[in-house]
Amino acid sequence: MASHAQVAAQLLRNAAKFFREVGGQNSQVKEQMEKNSRTYDTMANLVETDPNGEMPDVPANGGEESGEG
Repeated sequence: MASHAQVAAQLLRNAAKFFREVGGQNSQVKEQMEKNSRTYDTMANLVETDPNGEMPDVPANGGEESGEG
């Protein structure tokens, strides 16, 4: 029987695959969908390898410069 962490990791990987497929079909959102898929894959790995780990504080913008101003 699979653990909750294993099921959660598989769900995250399925979501990552979905984002990749959407990006592959729509060039206008490809970059964002690839970023989403990498995020979901990273979280899947973290859930499997360190299910009780803690996330560091991340700025509201995800630590990225908006380029606006």
